[in-house]
Amino acid sequence: MKIKSSLAAVFTLAGTAIGAGILGLPYAFAKSGFLAGLGWLVALGALMIYLNLALGEVSLRTNGKHHLVGYAKKYLGKWGRVAMIFAILFEIYSALLAYLIGEGQSISRLFFGTAQYSFVFGILFWLALSLLVYGGIKRLEKVEYIGVSLLLSTILLIFVLLSPNISISNVAQVNFSNAFLPFGIVLFALLGFTSIPNVKEEITKNKKFLRKAIIFGTLIPVVAYALFSFAFVGTLGGAVDQVATNSFGGLLGKLLIVLGILTMMSAFFVLSYALRDITEEDLKEHRLVFIIVSVVPLALYILVSIFNIAGFATVLGIGGAVSGGILGILILLMNIKSKKKGDRKPEYAVKINWFWIILLSLIFIAGIVAQILG
Repeated sequence: MKIKSSLAAVFTLAGTAIGAGILGLPYAFAKSGFLAGLGWLVALGALMIYLNLALGEVSLRTNGKHHLVGYAKKYLGKWGRVAMIFAILFEIYSALLAYLIGEGQSISRLFFGTAQYSFVFGILFWLALSLLVYGGIKRLEKVEYIGVSLLLSTILLIFVLLSPNISISNVAQVNFSNAFLPFGIVLFALLGFTSIPNVKEEITKNKKFLRKAIIFGTLIPVVAYALFSFAFVGTLGGAVDQVATNSFGGLLGKLLIVLGILTMMSAFFVLSYALRDITEEDLKEHRLVFIIVSVVPLALYILVSIFNIAGFATVLGIGGAVSGGILGILILLMNIKSKKKGDRKPEYAVKINWFWIILLSLIFIAGIVAQILG
């Protein structure tokens, strides 16, 4: 049972992180150069391990079951609660908007071979998923795990299929003018903070394993993203679509598009339910649930599409930089506060001080500003 619960904990974290954000990574790596993208993936992967461990320590120091908003309120007060809710909502809305853009393009390409009808298919996709969300089929929330399992099992297959066409010259270049481009998208793709409290609950009888579960659960997405991006950039060079699975033609292209559609659909469905829970449980708002969960993402999609404000990768990048940056800063602050105000002694502790907090906070703030200006 210990082995089973430990593996479940690892894949809970890995499964939360691995989502449709993976579809934007090859594009970012292609524009910046694969080596630059890989550098960001390794650096931010290491930083994410540290932040996940810091949050894990907070969970271990706190009695009872809490989520991120609860931790923020306990250790940072009302302002921390508000900041945490804002960061989580920004992440969710960015993701929902990106998926509407990506689904519209993917479905249009699947049926017509062109993105000409993207806007219409994006609206139709929103309508279909909104009906599912409000149709009482919450058990379909499990489709996220189907999508994650499908991604993990096909990444290696994609790599094998494309490996004969991979050119080393395609992955040996660095475009310094776009070297910062992957920052937000990589950060978005690695975000799995919300699962840490659940990971702790899954290994209640073996809390000492939490540290290893977090490390392995964070490393799995890093390795998967590296393989996935290497296969696409190595084969196509700079000719990678913003939604990577839309990059090929023929039968392989159709199959990859379907994979992308299913991945974004499962992520959209689960995030919509998460937003619904936040609206009802954290915001205590029941009358405006439909507006907050469904109307706002649709309005953002229409606005962005009509005025051509941003594409799939850009939305992921801004969402990752802003939400990931704010969440990272809040986790650092919660960790140092929990060392004094915690309820119990944890099974492990990370080293932290105010110099480290200020340095990382400045990096996150610089990343937010650069991503938005870029």
